[in-house]
Amino acid sequence: MDSGALVSCNFELEHYRELLEAAKAGDYRFARFGEEPRPGDLFLRHDVDLSLDAAVRMAELEAELGVTTTYLLMTESVFYNLASKEGTEAIERLRELGHAVGLHAVYPHVELDERFDPVVSWHNPRPEYMSEEIGGAVNAYGTRYFSPERYRSDSNQHWRAGCPHEELRAGAFPWLQILVHPEIWVYPGETMGETMRAMVEADSARRLEQLAADGIDLG
Repeated sequence: MDSGALVSCNFELEHYRELLEAAKAGDYRFARFGEEPRPGDLFLRHDVDLSLDAAVRMAELEAELGVTTTYLLMTESVFYNLASKEGTEAIERLRELGHAVGLHAVYPHVELDERFDPVVSWHNPRPEYMSEEIGGAVNAYGTRYFSPERYRSDSNQHWRAGCPHEELRAGAFPWLQILVHPEIWVYPGETMGETMRAMVEADSARRLEQLAADGIDLG
């Protein structure tokens, strides 16, 4: 992409591609949790709160660009089931694409099994426990990886310190952790409410297909 081109900071996959390209232009290295942060490291993680389909679509875009990241999946989600066919296929696909797969846990439950790399992020973390060390696993919110000046998040479709693409392109961060939620970027919407409604509509269509595949008469 021409570095002088105008960039729209919408929450869309097109701009997510631009973010990744900016990071590569800034000579960042896509690092894995468990490694000590080094100058030029970018720890890119995805907390998958709502949609495995969105996670896989984002992971495929990343692989297309030669980027590997860390996906953190829930075992206590009300939105998806890792033990289902959809869940097992999603994990297989993420690993096939070269990504790490960790646990997005609900405090205080950390049950790591063979599905997960030893990396944990907390769902809706609270300050009193979010940075505590976790036995047998890396805490993505641990002090080694997390500090306000070395962290950016798109939570609720809002960059609290502004979209980081220009800073990434300029190599302005010594190193950085970025949290990106796939569903925000995959489903359309100018606001979080619009995006979530688009996700629900897409899920409704998928559910109808699943019902038909299960022999349910939808007539």
